[in-house]
Amino acid sequence: MFTRVGASAFKKDLTNTILFCNALGNPQEKFKSIHIAGTNGKGSTSHMLASILQAQGYKTGLYTSPHLTDFRERIRINGKMIAKKEVISFVEHNKKLIENISPSFFEVTVALAFKHFAKYKVDIAVIEVGLGGRLDSTNVITPELSVITNISMDHTNMLGNTIEEIAGEKAGIIKENVPVVIGETQDKSATVFELKAKQMHSELVFADQMLSTHDTSISGGHLKLSVYSQGILLFKELKCDLTGLYQHKNILTVLQAISVLNLKTDFKVSKKSIYKGLGNVKKSTDLKGRWQTLQQNPLVVCDTGHNEAGIAEVVKNINRTPFTHLHMVFGMVKDKDIGNVLSLLPKEATYYFCSPDLERGLPAAELALQAGKLGLTGSVYRSVAEAKENAIKHAKTTDFIFIGGSTFVVAEAL
Repeated sequence: MFTRVGASAFKKDLTNTILFCNALGNPQEKFKSIHIAGTNGKGSTSHMLASILQAQGYKTGLYTSPHLTDFRERIRINGKMIAKKEVISFVEHNKKLIENISPSFFEVTVALAFKHFAKYKVDIAVIEVGLGGRLDSTNVITPELSVITNISMDHTNMLGNTIEEIAGEKAGIIKENVPVVIGETQDKSATVFELKAKQMHSELVFADQMLSTHDTSISGGHLKLSVYSQGILLFKELKCDLTGLYQHKNILTVLQAISVLNLKTDFKVSKKSIYKGLGNVKKSTDLKGRWQTLQQNPLVVCDTGHNEAGIAEVVKNINRTPFTHLHMVFGMVKDKDIGNVLSLLPKEATYYFCSPDLERGLPAAELALQAGKLGLTGSVYRSVAEAKENAIKHAKTTDFIFIGGSTFVVAEAL
């Protein structure tokens, strides 16, 4: 419902989740977990961590949202989606409970994930926050480690209108005596996290203050980089099969998280597992939509970046891609900062404006009108599929087609 209609379906409260989990015997207390929040990068970070833990031989649960093509993508164990019969059985067994509590779609999904992970006795589960942190349904867990990737302006109608306010909501996942890793040091959010960690007696570390990347390149379907700590080489030619250049930030967050796990918990992860896990994220977790190549000649790439910070990284990647002409299949949802996102997009491109097929979708004609005021020109299409088809039809083999603007546009393109 939140996916379809937006803020009106968002419940800023943990009551329903607590009631639901209590009725299920509190499955979230029966497995160990890592909790991951952040505006951008939390999905990629979650999948990378899960892939590394799997490579180490741990039975690993992974809970993420939203899904792209199948609801079951949200709940995985060792990369395998929850079985249809498990979903059906859960709903059938808990129908009266669902009717009595009246939880949101997201709250039911979280409870289903926790029950699934407990039932199959995972060693550890990587749990991605849905929205915010403090009042997100996932925030009933007490994890081994909390991770916050970064903070930027998104969901301002629900999380606050300043970086500090949004950081305060994300900081809500920091628990008493549970170590926390922050991915990026940002002036406005750093003090918020430091204060919260101090209140909760939690050891806090900023990944980008501990680690740095060098010699970054993309070749052979992999992002390659070396990682240093205070001038000492830790990882030489680390490869990751997620090829967006922005992933170097997420890799540092993941490596720092693994370092803390090794130091502060019973979980132990080897360098070999880190190399193997990062090199096979897509294969071991089936992650899609992160600078994903759909075809060559012409090159077609999609990416789920959908807010100002996410689109800024997408544009950097576009600028590093060789092509003759750029074609942009682009659509958005209504509750984003549309003007600021459009202002970042390249003007020397042909646009194929479309709208994802849901109530939150911004009508393509409206998007084209706003884009036109900023010098972005193109045509309006009735659907993502029609826009994609026309872009491929009009592109030369040496051209580049980018598809994005919304997770839901990418979902339909896939």
